[in-house]
This record gives sequence, C-alpha cells and structure tokens, in this order.
Amino acid sequence: MTTNRLELEGQGLTEVPSLAGAGEVEYLSFYTNELTSVPETLWELTGLRVLILADNKIAELSPSIGKLTQVHTLDLGHNRLTELPDELGCLPELSEYLYLSDNLLTRFPDSLCRLGKLRYLGITDNQLTELPSAISGLTSLRELRLYHNKLTSLPESIGELSTLRELHLRGNRLTTLPASIGDLSELRQLDLRGNRLTSLPESLAKLSKLDKLDLRWNKHLPDSAVLHELEERDCMVLR
Repeated sequence: MTTNRLELEGQGLTEVPSLAGAGEVEYLSFYTNELTSVPETLWELTGLRVLILADNKIAELSPSIGKLTQVHTLDLGHNRLTELPDELGCLPELSEYLYLSDNLLTRFPDSLCRLGKLRYLGITDNQLTELPSAISGLTSLRELRLYHNKLTSLPESIGELSTLRELHLRGNRLTTLPASIGDLSELRQLDLRGNRLTSLPESLAKLSKLDKLDLRWNKHLPDSAVLHELEERDCMVLR
C-alpha cells in the first residue's frame, strides 16, 4: 500500500512547484491543474509508483520519463499530447494502469507494445487510425479501451492477447474484424457500437467466455448464424 502521498489536485497550478525533499514520495497527483509542461526534476523522483498528470494542458513529455522504473500506474489522460517518447515503453513495473485518453495522438507507438506486464490500457478519444502488429507484445493485458478513434481495421495479431477480458472499440470506423479475434479465449465483453461493420467472422463462435457483445449502431450489419449461436449460449447480444 502506497503511504507516501503528495496530492496537489485542482489548485490551478501553471507549473510544477519545487519538489525538493520529496525524494521518498510514492504517489504524486497533479490532477486538474493548468500545467503545460513537466520539469526534468520530476523525473528524478525515481521512487514513484503512481503518477497522475491527468486533466492538464501538457503537450510534450521528456524521454527522462524512462527513469521512473518503479511506476505501476501512470495517468496522462486529458492533455494535449501529440506523441509519446519511446522511453514510455521501457518502464519495467508499469503493470496496473496506463491512461492516455483524450489527447491528440494519431499513432499508437510500437514502444508501448513492450509493456508486457501492463493489465489496463486506455487510449480512447484520440485520432488513432491503426494499431501496430506488435500489439501482441501486451501479453498481460486484461482490458483494452480504444473507443472514439479512427480505426478502420484491426491487426491479425490482436488475437494473441490471450489474457484479454474486455475489448472496447465503440465509435471507430471498422468494417470487418480479423478472424483471429476468435482466439481471444478469455474475452468476456466486446463493444463494437457505432462502427461500420458489414459482416462478422464465424470465429466469434469460439469465444466461449463471451457474455456481452454490443453491436448497436452498425447500420449495415446483417443477421448471422454466429449471433444466434452466441445467444443460445446466453451471451447478451445487443443489436
């Protein structure tokens, strides 16, 4: 349990104050301020385990973020990031949560795919147009949230995420799904609302643990045998 906490939330800060003497802090939050940048001194807090920089105006991160080798939870959501340093993918203990939602990202960096311990990734409300095939490197992922991007397809390698339980893809531009999606043997929830699907792979029937499939607002998706098969297994199919 993290006990050395420093919470500087909602204080209208425009810059990070001096953190001298904060060398032992493990939990640091600047949630809901007016920060536009992060000083190099913050990355010297190498004992950090939780860092929250969400809901600011940060447009850039230093490669020095790679010094945070103890961080297990990192929240960078609701900022103005257009790209991420490769060093973000080199954080060996980043295992709990990585939040990148509501930024200006147009590319899913390959470097993130090296986070083999990460269990939750939220990268919603950005401008991603594709996912790298290297996404299969996220071998511990339980939940992947990608809704409200501009994805037109998914790589076949997504089927290698063997521990994934929830996949949220609402509000993209998907017209089809790869057959490999049927290999997600631990998947419980699949949210495909508001896409452009015109067909579904028969491999969906292999998802024996799926209990909710949401297909609403796909205007051109016909009925299919695979949906009836899922319903017969008590999977909730919304369409």
